[in-house]
Amino acid sequence: MATIKEVAKRARVSVGTASNVISGTAPVSSARAARVLAAAKELDYHPNEIARSLKSKQTKMLGLVVPDITNPFFSDIIRGAENAALERGYLLVTANSDEQVEREKRFVAALRSHRADGILLAAAASKSEEHLESAVAAGVPIVCLDRAAPGIAVDAVMADNVRGSQECIRHLIRLGHKEIAIITGSLALQIGRERLEGYRAALKEASIRYSADLVFEGDFREEAGYRLGKQLLLGQKRPSAIFTSNGVMMLGLLLALDELGVACPDDIAVATFDDLPFARSFHPRLTAVAQPGNEMGYRGANLLMDRVEGKLTGDPVTLRLAPELKIRESSKFSLDAKRRA
Repeated sequence: MATIKEVAKRARVSVGTASNVISGTAPVSSARAARVLAAAKELDYHPNEIARSLKSKQTKMLGLVVPDITNPFFSDIIRGAENAALERGYLLVTANSDEQVEREKRFVAALRSHRADGILLAAAASKSEEHLESAVAAGVPIVCLDRAAPGIAVDAVMADNVRGSQECIRHLIRLGHKEIAIITGSLALQIGRERLEGYRAALKEASIRYSADLVFEGDFREEAGYRLGKQLLLGQKRPSAIFTSNGVMMLGLLLALDELGVACPDDIAVATFDDLPFARSFHPRLTAVAQPGNEMGYRGANLLMDRVEGKLTGDPVTLRLAPELKIRESSKFSLDAKRRA
């Protein structure tokens, strides 16, 4: 493996000059810089980041822990965060907690052991946040994405969940629906509670009585959408519309509809929080609340790097990004139109 001394010798400059070019820490004439970069390429030179981090006390590495790496929404977050990190010369390392707090604890500990400069986190549901409190106390910056970690004061970037679900339920109500069921995410999570809050707020403003019998608590997984969807569809009184609190549970619900031969939207209307990237291939196409996942990851990573670099100081900030309701065929036909037919 080539060394900085060999690069300097090949480029006919001092070791200090070669180091300044590679690290970008001091201005160097364009002619010398060009020779150094050419020599580094010829020798396949790669800086020793471990040695550099010991000197600078920064590894230029960020960690990102998500609860479900198979969920397209989190894929969008990862892509946005990775783009932001690369733009500023950081490496992003991603881990999947599988919505298990013990796995999350192990990943946070590993990132601290490897001296990650900061951590992006979509926290798993937990009653204990000691591992996060310990990291914050040790000076490790944390930015929460999608959902906040209760009990710790850190920066966060999230969607306006209440607004998003409220707008979607309003849309269903305008179509004439009054019996609207909701399959929530885990109510131990802030996003699960907020999306239920938006559902309740839309019912209240329309003077529709809230019924706990129409609320089914899931866990943001496909199996929950399938299981609870069948339970809803096979119940004594089928609702006229179903809203799922994320797109992955909607996949399970659609499977339940297909198995039971229930047509959408002719027999029942459906809508979801999350606009799945492949949903345009579904028939009917899904009415959905689109979250800016890519922007969430991008802005969260920049927020974290600003903390790491000391560009942002003071109290934690929370950014709420506006979701967008996309109305499509799955909620197209109103009850009033069906009655007239």
